[in-house]
Amino acid sequence: MPKALLLENIHPLAAQTLRDHGFEVETMKGALSEGELIDALDGVDMLGIRSKTTVTKAVLDARPTLTAIGCFCIGTNQVDLQAAAHAGVAVFNAPYSNTRSVVELVICDIICLMRRIPAHTHHMKHGLWDKSAAGSHEVRGKTLGIIGYGNIGSQLSVLAEALGMRVLFYDIEEKLALGNAERCDTLDELLERSDAVTIHVDGRKSNVGFFGEDDFAHMKQDAIFINCSRGFVVDLDALKRHLDCGHLSGAAIDVFQVEPKKSGDAFSTPLADEDNMILTPHIGGSTLEAQESIGQFVSQRFDDYWSKASTMLSVNLPQITTGPCKGVARIAHLHDNLPGILAAVNRVLGEQDINIAAQALGTEGEIGYVVTDVATIPDEQTLDALAAIPGTIRMRVIEN
Repeated sequence: MPKALLLENIHPLAAQTLRDHGFEVETMKGALSEGELIDALDGVDMLGIRSKTTVTKAVLDARPTLTAIGCFCIGTNQVDLQAAAHAGVAVFNAPYSNTRSVVELVICDIICLMRRIPAHTHHMKHGLWDKSAAGSHEVRGKTLGIIGYGNIGSQLSVLAEALGMRVLFYDIEEKLALGNAERCDTLDELLERSDAVTIHVDGRKSNVGFFGEDDFAHMKQDAIFINCSRGFVVDLDALKRHLDCGHLSGAAIDVFQVEPKKSGDAFSTPLADEDNMILTPHIGGSTLEAQESIGQFVSQRFDDYWSKASTMLSVNLPQITTGPCKGVARIAHLHDNLPGILAAVNRVLGEQDINIAAQALGTEGEIGYVVTDVATIPDEQTLDALAAIPGTIRMRVIEN
């Protein structure tokens, strides 16, 4: 029976889905350190994490039987994807399941900051009745600047327009503008024209320190700033300076460069004393609906990979979508992307008089993946010969 370990309070539906598919499942509430994770992965085939657990090359090297990692979230920067690929470990995520939840939080932040709700709430809690329209605005007619026009940014664009906002966006890749959204040629152009700026970039290393002092300086007077993407993207010290001097009128931050490992841990930030500030504990995608959808989606990717050898939506391996096995067994062969591997696989099977019922090959960068349905269950001699093919990373046989 394959075993899955699910960390960080992943939705119970994930565990139930895996159990329904024949997995033994262990769950843990918090994240684990590198050493703790190595110990916990003894005998584990599938690992499920969210954003706080880091899977390093050392972890992968220590547990060579680990078969797949599921990031029950959007990002995968907490996993060494290259090391995982070269170890033959498939990595999956949920790129779409919580986009709506993040978008709704951003819309909420925009409205609350424009109406100065955090400031008014703070005053009321401290016994001050400050009934004033000063600094409060409708969002209708204001300009929203979206940095990063991917799954979240583009959906946010549509909802913001429905509220009557003008939408600008900036992205380093070519993107189709939805509705009346306007693409900006430069980031500075977007910043200088936007009443609200929100960041939705991915976790690639080049985005570390992406938004800093010079960028805040280009923002409009009294604009608001929102970050629900990655904590390491924004210089929060620079943000605080621009709030304190009155340049920016408010901000909402959901992600931080250093975050506690689990709920209930202590946390502090210099931004806590800002007047018109919304601080949330990385909950952009944390709605019951989103977490349930993510739990079902990623756990299904686990089962498809384990039982069908399907790498559909894997972020680090060639993507092959498999249907029902057309033979009595399926051979999944991960290898270095070298010339002649497919021929070598077929030669081994031919020498053992094993007929091929179906076959698919995919390559992605340095990795190749061939899935072969065969009419005869291969014996140990055949499996040894397949594993001995130069460049072989990992091989599995799934009997029908």
